[in-house]
Amino acid sequence: MVVTMENDPFESVAGFAGLGLRAELLRALTSLGYEEPTPIQQEAIPPLVAGNDLVGQAATGTGKTAAFALPVLQALAAGRRDAGPGALVLVPTRELAEQVSQAVHRYGRELGVRVLPVYGGQPIGRQLQALARGVDVVVGTPGRVLDHIERGTLKLGDVRTVVLDEADEMLDMGFAEDIEAILAETPETRQTVLFSATMPPRIDGIARRHLRNPVRITMGRKGVEPGELPLVRQSAYIVARAHKTAALGRILDVEAPTSAIVFCRTREEVDQVTETLNGRGYRAEALHGGMSQDQRDRVMNRLRAGSTELLVATDVAARGLDVEQLTHVINFNVPAAPEAYVHRIGRVGRAGREGSAITLAEPREQRMLKAIERLTGQRITLEKLPTVTDLRARRLELTRTALQASLETDDLERFRVVLDSLTDEFDVENIALAAVKLLHEAAGGDVEEEEIPSPSPAAGDRAPSGRDRAGGGRRDRPSDSSVARLFFGIGRRAGLRPQDLVGAIAGESGLSARDIGAIQITDRFSLVEVPEPAADMVIAAMQRSTIRGRRPTVRRERFVR
Repeated sequence: MVVTMENDPFESVAGFAGLGLRAELLRALTSLGYEEPTPIQQEAIPPLVAGNDLVGQAATGTGKTAAFALPVLQALAAGRRDAGPGALVLVPTRELAEQVSQAVHRYGRELGVRVLPVYGGQPIGRQLQALARGVDVVVGTPGRVLDHIERGTLKLGDVRTVVLDEADEMLDMGFAEDIEAILAETPETRQTVLFSATMPPRIDGIARRHLRNPVRITMGRKGVEPGELPLVRQSAYIVARAHKTAALGRILDVEAPTSAIVFCRTREEVDQVTETLNGRGYRAEALHGGMSQDQRDRVMNRLRAGSTELLVATDVAARGLDVEQLTHVINFNVPAAPEAYVHRIGRVGRAGREGSAITLAEPREQRMLKAIERLTGQRITLEKLPTVTDLRARRLELTRTALQASLETDDLERFRVVLDSLTDEFDVENIALAAVKLLHEAAGGDVEEEEIPSPSPAAGDRAPSGRDRAGGGRRDRPSDSSVARLFFGIGRRAGLRPQDLVGAIAGESGLSARDIGAIQITDRFSLVEVPEPAADMVIAAMQRSTIRGRRPTVRRERFVR
């Protein structure tokens, strides 16, 4: 069964009361201010309550957490309480585990449901104590869930429902083998629910192996009514690679976002962009997988408190974040997959609010913008990069706005003595101009920057070297960047394929798949080319991950002369 949501998500809505949910759950939804189900909830809840397996394609912000959490709670309430958990929800990140756990707790408060989030970075002792007391729903990352299974502290023999949330992201992060091992510990009679923002072939493979005749739901795009502006303003700037950081700063100066996420490909890029933006006077915070859990927690606390206006993050680190009043999503690079672009910009333009999605594209990436337009059915406007004159005009406008706000207050009389003492010697108009100048200079003054040159078609992207990549080479690499060859202690005998290495490196380190060069696979080991600046970061990331169920040695290639 396939359900595809079109422009009109549903014609007749009976509300949550028409979805067959228990009275306790309906009261919880009412107390939380829920009025009508979202399209994904309207379509997913009835078949899940009926016990069907389900595959749902839905991006962040569509209400999918409630779509699977409410049926899970319904099933738990209808049956007896067993010693082990009755439901398991697997998610890719700690932040998403906390978010889903909190939602399940709120929905199931009247039912007394015990929910436990389990993830790395948290003292395992607390999790052990909670598991020993008994829980009804476990929400966890695959690595920590598997750790508890191997310790014997988490037994899944009583699980009725397993949910794979953000399944594509878990696969990209290298959790495929962990997920298979976890599912093997659950009863074959379980109900299995899979949600994913994208549906690559690997997701279909999991669905075929582990789901029984699932209902399939695909969220279609909401069309734009004639004369109605889209909630998300989509634009792009064509910028040479060498000038992207300067261009980002200038765009932010002109846009002046209230709250924004800047997406970067790699951890190194995140740190570099964050440092540059802070040097420009912004309150920017970095978020990526190379940070300790304490660092990530501090960033999230400052973000929730509103003391941070810009979050610079990789896709993996930002997955699961739900930032209120987000006004801008900025792609420092064009996402490699059009579906990833759709997933990112879905974070703005929610609840009827307008938002902006801005992409910095190199000349060679314009064809990728076309692919995104074909997928979304919406045009991405190519904008001209703001000039120094534009930026100066914008800063003068901000000065004028600040003065106007000050003039509208009643707290000016105490400064009259200064004005009176100056009017005997100077003209009032000149005094006002001097005051404006002081305010303007205090706010940063005129821009002292060079113009950013318009890119030529070849700027930042020379032709591939065309070297012969014999011995398992995957692609040519641009010749204008130095590369490092990394040794992986796993090869053909372990069933390793080039796509396994590409997926693991891209998912775990944040490096773009396009930046991974030649791959050579032998019986016992493999060699992979990556950009030299990212080599140490890739090594550190891969030392914590598994490839085809193994944790191989990863280091720079040692040359023998």
